[in-house]
Amino acid sequence: MHPLTAQHKVDTAQIYRIPEIIISDLYQTREIRSSSPLQLLSKDKLKNLQALQLSDAVKHFAGVTVKDYGGIGGLKTVSIRSLGAQHTAIGYDGITLTDCQTGQIDIGRFSLENIDRLSLSNGQSDNIFQPARFFAAAGILNIQTITPHFEEKKNTNLSAAFKTGSWGLINPSIRWEQRLNSRWSLSANSEWMSSDGQYPFTLYYGDRTDDKTSKEKRKNTDVQNFRTEISTYGSFSSTDQWRLKAYYYQSSRGLPNATTYYYDFSSQRLWDKNSFIQSQYKKEFNPKWVFQSSAKWNWSYQRYLDPDSKNTAGKTDNSYYQQEYYLSASVLYRMLNNLSFSLSTDGSINTMNANLNQFASPERYSWLTAFAGKYANSWITLSASILSTVINEHARTGESAGNYRKLTPYVSASFKPIGHEDFYIRFFYKDIFRLPSFNDLYYGETGNIRLKPEQAQQYNIGITYSRNICPILPYISLTADAYYNKVTDKIIAIPTKNLFIWSMTNLGKVDIKGIDFTGNISIQPAEKLRLNISGNYTYQRALDVTNPDRATETGRTYKHQIAYTPRVSGSGQMGIETPWIDISYSFLFSGKRYAQGENIAENRLDGYSDHSISLRREFAIRKLSYSVGIEMLNIAGKNYELVKNFPMPGRSFRATIGIKY
Repeated sequence: MHPLTAQHKVDTAQIYRIPEIIISDLYQTREIRSSSPLQLLSKDKLKNLQALQLSDAVKHFAGVTVKDYGGIGGLKTVSIRSLGAQHTAIGYDGITLTDCQTGQIDIGRFSLENIDRLSLSNGQSDNIFQPARFFAAAGILNIQTITPHFEEKKNTNLSAAFKTGSWGLINPSIRWEQRLNSRWSLSANSEWMSSDGQYPFTLYYGDRTDDKTSKEKRKNTDVQNFRTEISTYGSFSSTDQWRLKAYYYQSSRGLPNATTYYYDFSSQRLWDKNSFIQSQYKKEFNPKWVFQSSAKWNWSYQRYLDPDSKNTAGKTDNSYYQQEYYLSASVLYRMLNNLSFSLSTDGSINTMNANLNQFASPERYSWLTAFAGKYANSWITLSASILSTVINEHARTGESAGNYRKLTPYVSASFKPIGHEDFYIRFFYKDIFRLPSFNDLYYGETGNIRLKPEQAQQYNIGITYSRNICPILPYISLTADAYYNKVTDKIIAIPTKNLFIWSMTNLGKVDIKGIDFTGNISIQPAEKLRLNISGNYTYQRALDVTNPDRATETGRTYKHQIAYTPRVSGSGQMGIETPWIDISYSFLFSGKRYAQGENIAENRLDGYSDHSISLRREFAIRKLSYSVGIEMLNIAGKNYELVKNFPMPGRSFRATIGIKY
């Protein structure tokens, strides 16, 4: 096994004492033993989810809300336990992705072709040996890409796939892996996707209970994007590991109008480009000391064009540029067999420019330092950390938001009260915040440089259980977690001079209480026949508790469910593995939601369910292996809405052909 392949399946603090974890630490075991809620989707499980993009897979995690503006090219953001997308960190091979302009990442731009594993951690993971940025979020969605693995006497791996389907979908991809010698290897992968996105929907005129409707097609919904990555993996000696990755992405997409009374063609367009180079190096000096460093340069560009804008120029053509320089260093010290400590420090510089008149051109200098400790044995895991945040901010034009200092703690514990059973009780507490984005602070008449960071306190208590019952039932696992999140100084927009001029302010308070259930079961009635069933369910009360005075504008939403947060939601998957064909079925469901903070009939979005099914077969001919798959998505064909007036596609079909050498 390539050392980098083993790296991602092993708890670094245990590698010298219990090396068998390298081959026996199953994904399900990690979920059960984790002291904070952890959900994992392996590469094999991702194949059975009828997912084209990362956002499609993330919807199957418990406690997650994905805002989706419809179609392949629509913006997609993820929020964990209703804390907001800005509180969710997105990690890519151990280094976080950032967007200082909006504070949130569009996860719709990521494909699943190059992903080995997805993990979602609430609070933070039990791994204390990681960059400080991973301590600085309320939750982490970590994307682990595929690491090359070569069979004996084989130096080259090649794979290609082609997907096509409804709405003009064309999606070819290719991956090449090359072993240079016993220590070094390369990989490169590229993907292009195109779709016209012109799916049909029903347009309602007035109340949806009457008969005034028409059949329409979504317009200006085309998307074309291209992504490529080149990675180098290697080691200078038997005690170090190094990875270098170069990434490039670009997209061009139309921005369709909301489907309101007078639905018409929209000519607005959005262009995105993003490239980064990141490097990671890890050195094991001896069984007690480990060093790790990371570095990254990131550049992104976005252009928004509205050729029909009613202004003096006759159009709106805005361009935004971001750059980031990032360095991180971490040290792990194993004091005892079961006790370890880590110290991580990260420094970054973020800049933003735009072609707008008198744009502030802000610069943010961040320095994060995290000190963490962990004690673990066969029946207890204890973890704690303290994060120091130092922010210095400047603006080339006008006044800046200034500086900020903060210490934030975290503590978690997991206990195994019954020695012979894999039954655990777990708890975590975290105090964290998120900085205002550059848009919050500096965007035209909307921005407010006096904004304070949005604060969040997280509490979680849960139980987990797993067991191997018998050969027919080789695995079953269950988790249940109750949580309470308290958000203060919530950044919200309120009207100022009139309904068309708004301002950002710290007025919001939100209380979020909920419970997440997850379950997995494997049934193997015969040697070559296996049935895997999994599912999750979330109940959540996320209430606006800002202002109890209902006579005021902000008081009308007091004790109302916050926008786009359902009380109940969940998902399920079932896969049947046979020697001839693999069959999988998945579904998503959500209760009613509200498009605004005021829970009235005019703002209500109906609940929905989405069912999909796929057939897949793999076979080999000589040295080549082939795969063929057919999927039917949204079987019921209903154009439900995740965001009001942005209907999702109805029933569609997709076919995939793959080949590997």
